[in-house]
Amino acid sequence: QVQLVESGGGSVQAGGSLRLSCAASGYTYCMGWFRQAPGKEREGVARILTRSGNTYYADSVKGRFTMSRDNAKNTLYLQMNSLKLEDTAMYYCAAYTTTSGCPLNSADFPYWGQGTQVTVSS
Repeated sequence: QVQLVESGGGSVQAGGSLRLSCAASGYTYCMGWFRQAPGKEREGVARILTRSGNTYYADSVKGRFTMSRDNAKNTLYLQMNSLKLEDTAMYYCAAYTTTSGCPLNSADFPYWGQGTQVTVSS
């Protein structure tokens, strides 16, 4: 089974930066970051194919967030710059193990981290 442990969340002022980490155990073919604010649906933030390093970003974060990975450490990172108030949410790391692509919908990811809160204030 895949285990995911997240860290790096916190409170920052608008315009600031945070880096989230997700340490994984077990094989992952692709991984993703999702976020959910109170009263809103969970939305995809970014996805990465762990072997190739190919990344995909939601339009709302493109140009501000950067996903990367350290395969030796089996760790995924999300560098978040120029944070906005609307970025406030619980952020989740998820993993997919089937080599048939990389899902877009959160419901298709079977493995999840515990979540880490990101709060952006003015």
